[in-house]
Amino acid sequence: MLLRFFMKNDLSALILLAIIIVPHLSLAQRADLPTKWTKNVMASDIPLAEYPRPQLVRSDWLCLNGWWDYMGGKDAPPASAPKDPVPFRKGPEKIHVPFCPESILSGITRKQEINMWYRRHFKVPDRWKGKQLLLHFEAVDHETTVFINGHTVGSHEGGYDPFSFDITDFIHQGDNEIVVAAHDSNDGAAPGGKNGLRGDYTFTSGIWQPVWLEPVNQSYIKSIRVLPDLTQKRLAITVDADPNCQVKVTVLQGKKVIAVKAAKCQTRLFLYLDHPIPWSPDHPFLYDLKVTLTDGSGKRSDEVSSYFGMRDIGLGKVQDVIRPLLNGKFVMQIGLLDQGYWPDGIYTAPTDEALASDLILAKRAGFNLVRKHMKVESRRFYYWADKLGLLVWQDMPAIWYQDIDTAINRSRYRKELKIMIDDHYNSPSIITWVPFNENWGAFDVREITDWVKNYDPSRLVNGNSGYNNNPPYQKAYGDPRNGDFVDTHLYSDPYTPAVPDGHRAASLGEFGGIGLFVPGHMWPVENNAYRYTATRSTLTDEYVLLLSHIDQWMKYKGLSVAVYTQTTDVEHEINGILSYDRMVEKMEVSRVKKVNDWVIEDSKKLN
Repeated sequence: MLLRFFMKNDLSALILLAIIIVPHLSLAQRADLPTKWTKNVMASDIPLAEYPRPQLVRSDWLCLNGWWDYMGGKDAPPASAPKDPVPFRKGPEKIHVPFCPESILSGITRKQEINMWYRRHFKVPDRWKGKQLLLHFEAVDHETTVFINGHTVGSHEGGYDPFSFDITDFIHQGDNEIVVAAHDSNDGAAPGGKNGLRGDYTFTSGIWQPVWLEPVNQSYIKSIRVLPDLTQKRLAITVDADPNCQVKVTVLQGKKVIAVKAAKCQTRLFLYLDHPIPWSPDHPFLYDLKVTLTDGSGKRSDEVSSYFGMRDIGLGKVQDVIRPLLNGKFVMQIGLLDQGYWPDGIYTAPTDEALASDLILAKRAGFNLVRKHMKVESRRFYYWADKLGLLVWQDMPAIWYQDIDTAINRSRYRKELKIMIDDHYNSPSIITWVPFNENWGAFDVREITDWVKNYDPSRLVNGNSGYNNNPPYQKAYGDPRNGDFVDTHLYSDPYTPAVPDGHRAASLGEFGGIGLFVPGHMWPVENNAYRYTATRSTLTDEYVLLLSHIDQWMKYKGLSVAVYTQTTDVEHEINGILSYDRMVEKMEVSRVKKVNDWVIEDSKKLN
């Protein structure tokens, strides 16, 4: 009867019907600055449905993204370490997981959430009978407690790292209920980068990366750790699983098997490659891996697929100048500062296509590096960097109040720094860790720089990128004088960047920052940049001129890295080579590529 009534009435009535029947579609909401993906994602039942863990792939899994029941806002029950799940009222609000509640794509669009409660129901597929069931969260900000069917199954602290719980013992036949309590105090006492108390952009909280289920046997592969050694023509691999099990590792080049090795789990295996193909931005070749686990009876218990790239990174002298060497050769690193913010998803790319698109643009414009700035991305971001062939400098998100409750706050920072390195250790694209940026939340920089270098000697470390800059709220730590780079940030013109100091290479960790207003494609706030230009053509002219200087500094002053600010506009900042909605290329990309190619090719002549 209701449908017949509305069919006889006008369009506004039909819209009202849609709101009554499917309130979770948030049809009344309108994005301040939509991307080309916004509309479809808002209508999607299962957004971001791609497999979340490209370096440890199993064929069977279940995505739990989509519409969940939600409680938040200033009157939400406390969600920090709750003992029990809270009851949800009848007809609860809906949220579009995995988008943070501050985003339009979440269907909530709150200014700031502190206490958040999520709920959804699921059924275990019949084919999973007899399996152990793992519940995976790719990232939740910042404290998480998870309940299954009313029982506490675990808790986690940290805003950027994936975590899992074995929920086998809590599962019923038929309908099952997940309740997630997430608490984000936003008090600057945990790593948060620009998503935090002193960050420049929209504060984000709660679930912001995919949630998924996976069946495994009692003995299964928990993780693998791979280390390429191009000089020795070998791959080192360690498999974390039941030490009583046997593991077989197979390396494939396309469909061709080129190396096989078997051993007990927890043992470091070395697989030798007769003619290894180097991974580089010019040729991002990836080998495939198959890892098979057998139990004590010889029965296959698990099998995963993965990949790796054969590449070496280190420092060396080129014409008596200290420079970073990729596979034994110097190549100038020309990069983009990549912050990973979106006008519709805020901290989360609306789709996997969108996530890849920023990197595809960087490649098309002739850049060979991105500096992932103050944020740790989803595992699929690094997969795309690996696959496309982009070097990555990976920043650690800053902790803002490292000098308050130091025993707790500094320990929290150190713990999350280690986790970041462990989680992304296998990505060939990551060549440099950056513990601190411009003295933000800096402490014990020399010690932490040395610790990172000792913990992962296979990569370079830039202890305090832009040590010449400092926020006004704290004393400058300055140049730690160790690590692999002497790094300055310079936005005024004219200027001269840092030079090598005898044991470190010279990098220009940030430069440029030139703004261009693009009406209709800007975030609805007062927009700004370090300086401005009037047209797309003049902005490109400015970039070409800057790169001409950089070519001179590379050849005659020893500069080895230059990172332009930035990939896209971000909220109030309008200094991207793309508009914030990714609709407008603000520079002439063909000209940008031409000058980037020129400088990179010039660098190769120095070898």
